[in-house]
Amino acid sequence: MKTILTNKHISIETRKRALRCYIEPVLMYGCEAWTISKQIQNKLEATEMWFLRRMLRIPWTAKKTYERVLKKANKRRSLVRTIRKRQATFLGHVMRRGKLEHLVTKGKFEGKRSRGRQREKIMDGLATWLGPGKVSDTLAADKDRDLWRDMIANAYKKGT
Repeated sequence: MKTILTNKHISIETRKRALRCYIEPVLMYGCEAWTISKQIQNKLEATEMWFLRRMLRIPWTAKKTYERVLKKANKRRSLVRTIRKRQATFLGHVMRRGKLEHLVTKGKFEGKRSRGRQREKIMDGLATWLGPGKVSDTLAADKDRDLWRDMIANAYKKGT
C-alpha cells in the first residue's frame, strides 16, 4: 500500500479513502475489547499522524506541527473517536444481552479484589468518553436502543 498512499499522482482524498478502507480496519481489529489508557491513546494518535505524514511526504525532521499536517491533509483526528464509538456500540450490545458478559462488564461478580492498583475497566473508559456523571445514565439507557444511539452520536460529535 506504500506505493498507493505516497503516490503524488493520486489525489489526497483518494489516498485518505484508501487509508480508511484498507489500513484502519487492520489497525482497529478487536478494538471493542481494548481498554485505552492515556499512553495507548497517545500512541494511536501518533500512528494516525505517522500515516498522514507518510502520505503527504512530510519527514519527521521537517518542523511542522500536527495541526499544520492535519490542515494540509484537510482532516481531523478521528481514529480514537472511532474506536470509542465502536466500543460504546459493542458495550450497548453486551448490556442489552444481559448474560454473563453483562455481569463481568459491570464488575458484579463474587470474590475479593486483587491487591495493588485496580485495572481500568471498560466502563471507566466509557465514563471518560461520555463525560463526568454519565455512567449512571448510561446504565439506565442501555435497554433503549434509540436513546443509546443518540448518546453515542452526541459524544462522537463532541469529539472527546
